[in-house]
Amino acid sequence: MERKVLICMGTSGVSAGARQVAENFERELEKRNLSGKYQIVRTGDRGLFRDVLVDIINPELGRITYQYIKPENVVELVESHIVEGKVLEKYRTKDDYKRFFEKQKRIVMANCGEIDPENIEDYISSGGYKAVKKVLSMNPAEVIEEVKKSGLRGRGGGGFPTGTKWEFAARVNASPKYIICNADEGDPGAFMDRSVLEGDPHAVIEGMIIAGYAIGASEGYIYCRAEYPLAIRRLEIALKQARKKNFLGEKIFGSGFSFELKIKQGAGAFVCGEETALIASIEGKRGMPVARPPFPAVKGLWGKPTIINNVETLANLPHILNKGGDWFASIGTEKSKGTKVFALAGKVKNTGLIEVPMGTTIRELIYGPGGGMASSIPFKGVQIGGPSGGCLPEKLLDTPIDYESITQTGAIMGSGGMIVMDQSTCMVDIARFFLEFTVAESCGKCVPCRIGLKRMHEILEKITRGAGKEEHINFLGDMSETIKNTALCGLGNTAPNPVLTTLKYFREEYDSHISEKECPSHACVDLIKFEVMEDKCKKCGKCFKVCPTGAVEWKVKEYAKINKDKCIKCKACINACPFMAIK
Repeated sequence: MERKVLICMGTSGVSAGARQVAENFERELEKRNLSGKYQIVRTGDRGLFRDVLVDIINPELGRITYQYIKPENVVELVESHIVEGKVLEKYRTKDDYKRFFEKQKRIVMANCGEIDPENIEDYISSGGYKAVKKVLSMNPAEVIEEVKKSGLRGRGGGGFPTGTKWEFAARVNASPKYIICNADEGDPGAFMDRSVLEGDPHAVIEGMIIAGYAIGASEGYIYCRAEYPLAIRRLEIALKQARKKNFLGEKIFGSGFSFELKIKQGAGAFVCGEETALIASIEGKRGMPVARPPFPAVKGLWGKPTIINNVETLANLPHILNKGGDWFASIGTEKSKGTKVFALAGKVKNTGLIEVPMGTTIRELIYGPGGGMASSIPFKGVQIGGPSGGCLPEKLLDTPIDYESITQTGAIMGSGGMIVMDQSTCMVDIARFFLEFTVAESCGKCVPCRIGLKRMHEILEKITRGAGKEEHINFLGDMSETIKNTALCGLGNTAPNPVLTTLKYFREEYDSHISEKECPSHACVDLIKFEVMEDKCKKCGKCFKVCPTGAVEWKVKEYAKINKDKCIKCKACINACPFMAIK
């Protein structure tokens, strides 16, 4: 067993001080003449954000993971664990850390948190670039057939069969052809692509080389938003290393196949996640969708055949080619093969990246790796699929995670965002929030998006302020259906989903806002009276402790009261109260 210190240094780790932690480890090991015995590995994020996460591996104690490590803790860790051979229990991860990972099946995320993303040798030692070498001994049609056999579907949201998509482009007699990696990732609460690019960039590069060989492309682009500086920097390093090894460039591995990659930084427009808008952006135009057909596989970048796959789709390819399409197809369900990575956020104990086999239920994901609800406030709903997805109630928690089952609920799989909400969340306000996002991000090219979404958002604003009317419900439903059927692109077609699903599953909340001028979740400020309900108040004083203006009056063993002359309606008291005692 090699002696190593693994330090998670993705965006989350770096922001928590991981660079200083690594430097302190180097200094302390050198001070004790141990630097030659231990290798310090700066990894990407592992998915569970308890930064800084540090693993110390040696034959004496095996592998021990420590969490929430600060730079000032390093001396103590080195002294106790490495010098004296004693595990420091106060920093060691608990059982919930183990439970977070035990029901996952990590394929795309397998190397994240395990290898140094800035060291190509680490990737090679884990089996990297073997798939490319294997592919170059096959003909392109055989590669496409293997991908079709795997059943891999696009992980960017559409779920279109990857092999079939490639076949369309391969059949077109045109040159040049292009491969594009869509790493735009604009959904609120989504960070899957960023973490893979930061933790295992070579897997995406290898996947693009495989795709390029399969369709006959000689050039590719990685379209990544500029808000991901660490991911871009690690991609740039990985590209340079791959070229130096002749894994990119002219006559890869001494074969007759040449392939080159470039990075295109996007400005962070949500609409550029749509294929044709992304292509326009690379061409130097404003990112706006165009009507299809023709599809990009036939006529894409600069009018040439172009395949666009997202980060997760491409990162699956080396595993599929190494282990075979049948292996991948054995995971998941009949129509949805393999695993899916989710960015789990919201009111759960364990937020982070979770990779599970397709067919896992929503309940199993939330209450398994997710650890269940973060507080005593009960579950209310889960938003799946980002701004284009839908809000699902508790009765649908046993829905399997696969493309068909999720679509039947009115939501969509999307790229993998999943936000858990408890009873303190107002579903009308959630619909308003997502509409506000899509209105701001709409490119404005087509009337349904530009005007329709704006009118819907205005109505939702009125309802959350207590100015809603009964006829507004019919308007929201009718306008949603109109936009779904007439918007130019997929983003517009799916933008009304949060409204439609909240109307379908949480209609009583709309009725309460309109008829009773009351928000059942005590979330909409204009409908809150800021009064303490004595039948729910537990006399705990939590509201008193967080009030910034002294508006909450409370004494031990007495009910709290709110002085409305001092109250600024900041909702600090409501957010602090686990009993929802403030109306």
